[in-house]
Amino acid sequence: MGWFILADDLTGAADCAIAFARRGQASAVSWGGGVVDLAARPAVFSYDADSRAMDALTAVQAHKVALERLHDDERALFKKIDSTLRGQPAAETAMALEHMKLRSGVAFGIFAPAFPDTARITVNGRIHVAGRPLEETELWQRDHTYPTADLMEVLATAGVGAQTIPLSTIRGGEAVLREALSTVAAMGSSVAICDAETNDDLLRIAEASLPSAKETLFIGSAGLAQAIAVLEPKIPCAPPSFTASKNGALIIVGSLAATSRMGARALADSGRVVHFLVDPHILLCDGEGRKALGERVAGHLDAGQDVLVEIGMNGEPNMALGRRLASGLAEALTPAASRMSAFAATGGETASALLSHFGVNGIRLVDEIEPGVALGLTLGDLSIPVVTKAGAFGDESSFLRIADKLGSIRQKGSFA
Repeated sequence: MGWFILADDLTGAADCAIAFARRGQASAVSWGGGVVDLAARPAVFSYDADSRAMDALTAVQAHKVALERLHDDERALFKKIDSTLRGQPAAETAMALEHMKLRSGVAFGIFAPAFPDTARITVNGRIHVAGRPLEETELWQRDHTYPTADLMEVLATAGVGAQTIPLSTIRGGEAVLREALSTVAAMGSSVAICDAETNDDLLRIAEASLPSAKETLFIGSAGLAQAIAVLEPKIPCAPPSFTASKNGALIIVGSLAATSRMGARALADSGRVVHFLVDPHILLCDGEGRKALGERVAGHLDAGQDVLVEIGMNGEPNMALGRRLASGLAEALTPAASRMSAFAATGGETASALLSHFGVNGIRLVDEIEPGVALGLTLGDLSIPVVTKAGAFGDESSFLRIADKLGSIRQKGSFA
């Protein structure tokens, strides 16, 4: 069975599809106008609608266009949402349900945002992160759209009716769970919010739902995608090859998440990279500064040195500047595009801005370095190893592991 995964940012699009790639299924992620030949899409195709920073109406329109253009009747539909409810998951879910109803006359969704491998679980219809209610976390305080994280109330903001399926039902046996899901489905244009604390809970949800996959909208994060992929047959598949290079790798930190910032400090302190902490003013207002930055970075890459470029935070960060900062960084690092042997970025907006500027229009997914950290090969003008990571995923050693992985593969020209 083919899958179409629709996400609101690049890292999410990748970390969902990578679950299928690890089972040997041909999987790729794209964005913007990168998809040209729809008939040549792989069995699992993930698309970044780039709607994370949009208002609800604009996000709905972006999803409508993507669904009409890219979803066909031969593919089950997976709506990837942020596991901490950033962006517009309610409005986008409503749009996807409407699309399903127009296609098949059925509009039923399995809503399971838990991602236990990254300490995100769902209990009593509410998300918890590392044992704390979502509303009490740094992630919610810095970036949230809704007044509450109660999932029924969140979906209700977009007119989506829902019922919560508690853990007791999830764990009550497949027949019990299927009956509960059927009851919610019979309500019409509705969603079953599924509690989940473990990967086994998500696997139970997937097992009960997959028999009707073509008529079901799956809504969740990489946790649910992994549970679905585990139930797919494993297919032996040789990883792609690429040209070996002794040049350095370029690692970008654009995310504001504390986890990414701690990881950047650990990598910089290790002495294994040349570290550039870039003042946002240079990226926004200083053309000569951007040019000088790009030339210095390219020189170090030519010399075989890995380079870490981190966007500095001056005081309280202005979230509205994210896209402009990413665009300025992409312009600055243009000279690095042809000189780097590999690329890694944290923060979906930053990653897609730079890759697009470098002439990359997609990623063939290969493996997962750790939960939520996808490894693949760029498609388009460049063919180099690439790693994408959501800002809040991982720990302070994640960038060290990413650098180790890229270092082990780029000089031999093989993922094996």
